[in-house]
Amino acid sequence: MISYHKENVAIPPFPRRTVNKWIRQVAATYGKKVGEVAYIFCDDAKILEVNREYLKHDYYTDIITFDYTQGDTIAGDIFISLDTVKSNCKKFGTDYGEEVHRVVIHGILHLCGLKDKKPGEREQMEKAENKALCMLSDMADRP
Repeated sequence: MISYHKENVAIPPFPRRTVNKWIRQVAATYGKKVGEVAYIFCDDAKILEVNREYLKHDYYTDIITFDYTQGDTIAGDIFISLDTVKSNCKKFGTDYGEEVHRVVIHGILHLCGLKDKKPGEREQMEKAENKALCMLSDMADRP
């Protein structure tokens, strides 16, 4: 089950049924099923609090993924700072809706086993994000 929660922000408007189907399709391309995945949309203050408390990092970020995956069933809590997502839109010149979808799928890709810290991993992650965004676009184009 995929659930959406908020802390100090409004949940971005998007077609949840379509996004849930998309998430399941992306996970399936990695041989994974979707179990309990919770998205928590929040502000920078909350993401900084989570980053400090659980990861001992003292900086803002757009997403933090806690992975509870077992076997081929992905599960986790995914915190997304909408403040940082908005900042990223300005920084990268991207559309807010696209950037929200990018971070939503970024968390799923982490749960599917993709990393982005070591050399070359960030590029692989970005390629996977772009491929997933194309899948979503294809779904939106279908009747």
